[in-house]
Amino acid sequence: MKAVMANVPEHILEWRRRTGADQWDEMWEGVLHMAPSPNRDHQDFELSLAMWLRLHWAKATSGRVYTRINVAEPGTWPDNYRIPDIVLLTPNRFAIDHNEYFNGGPDAVIEIYSPGDETYEKLDFYAKLNVREVWVCDRDTKRPTIFMLTMGKYQVVEADDEGWIRSNVANCELRATADGELKIRLSGRGETQARLP
Repeated sequence: MKAVMANVPEHILEWRRRTGADQWDEMWEGVLHMAPSPNRDHQDFELSLAMWLRLHWAKATSGRVYTRINVAEPGTWPDNYRIPDIVLLTPNRFAIDHNEYFNGGPDAVIEIYSPGDETYEKLDFYAKLNVREVWVCDRDTKRPTIFMLTMGKYQVVEADDEGWIRSNVANCELRATADGELKIRLSGRGETQARLP
């Protein structure tokens, strides 16, 4: 259920801060978006994907992998930010890292789509921040879609003949299995292949 409140009473905001319910809240151009906590399937998938990326991609490239970091439009923190599930940051973008938030777009963001969430509504924001790739992985089917930024707009990366979708940012390939897992591997490195639940 979606709801809009012209003004959120302070006691509701205080309760959300006190209980930690606000940790997934986002600010969209001054409008508070209060998202519920992701379920356990979402969290398990997010953790396993982030761990694989840290072990295989970040280690090989000196890149960084973070979960649930505030990504703000430059100069607008804390009035305009989103919180992707996972972000990939290459060394040439380390300067955007202000610990509490990124002042600008990382190289790639990964959103795990749960039914009814606002994943696809975030694409224009990420394009504005020059995020090179947005991965959207379905929480239930693990089906990945990679959007690559081309001339300011996102284009869907097509799968090859075997169903693999390639990420240029992470130099890896992804595809869903028939039994609801995600296969992932570094390009040309079969020994890195994993099946993520």
